Amino acid sequence: MTNFITIASVSQLHNLLGFGKPKHPLITVIDYSKISSLPEWVNVRIVSDFYTVTLKTPSPVGLLYGRQPFDFDSGTMIFTAPSQVIYVSEDNSEVQFSGWGLWFHPELIRRTKLSDTIRQHEFFKYAINEALHVSNEEEQMLSLVLRNIECELLSGIDQFSQSVLVTAIEQLLNYTQRYYSRQFATRNNQNVDYFSRFEKLLDTYLNSDNLPSNGLPDVKFFADQLNLSPGYLTEILKRETGKTAKEIILLELVEKAKLMLLNSSQTISEISFQLGFENPSYFSRLFRKKVGMAPLEFRGLN
Repeated sequence: MTNFITIASVSQLHNLLGFGKPKHPLITVIDYSKISSLPEWVNVRIVSDFYTVTLKTPSPVGLLYGRQPFDFDSGTMIFTAPSQVIYVSEDNSEVQFSGWGLWFHPELIRRTKLSDTIRQHEFFKYAINEALHVSNEEEQMLSLVLRNIECELLSGIDQFSQSVLVTAIEQLLNYTQRYYSRQFATRNNQNVDYFSRFEKLLDTYLNSDNLPSNGLPDVKFFADQLNLSPGYLTEILKRETGKTAKEIILLELVEKAKLMLLNSSQTISEISFQLGFENPSYFSRLFRKKVGMAPLEFRGLN
């Protein structure tokens, strides 16, 4: 039977890892070289209420994130958001852990600008195979920011603590965004391959006889087919086309609708149904938005 551990507080996290009293109730830095997996963690799903930023975590056997195994090399980073699940399927008590992890609760950034902008950092939703690989120089820069956070935690809590800590977290995430941008650029050939495969999958989907019953295609469907997270696929497509995955899907639907309007006598409702729309009025609004005129106007002009 699989058990669950929900980590809701910094104190609970420290107790679980055998650490002392935390310096702050909403944020902590974990030195992974000071912990080891325990036998009682096996077959346990660990869910935390925290955002985590982790550099150079171990690669123990049987540790899963989502449905994929950890496969970390030196200088590799992963990010998790609250409520994501890590599953320990095998005993790793003999594994030597290394690296660091920054854990911070959403309450720390509440009522700050970061509370809104953190959603723009899609890497908190990326899968394991989309982890960030950093150079030695990049790793040193990130570790320097982390040391500043550690120093602030050691200095005690005062009226400026939240502002200083949040600013440091923002800096860490901004560096991460920069390094991910570099990673996308250096993997250009791989990205082109993903784009090509996405185009073929989309074309197959839109020309399937099952389109009416399958419904409108969504980004998650294609991301799953490519073994990518929706956010990562969208970032690849934006870099290749300037458009998001959702925008491309909708544009292709509209192009198919144009052909159907010109080459058939089907009603708007029938075309809407054939394209997988449940609501003809939604189809008409989308068509007008993308084309600049209603479906019947388009048919009449052409």
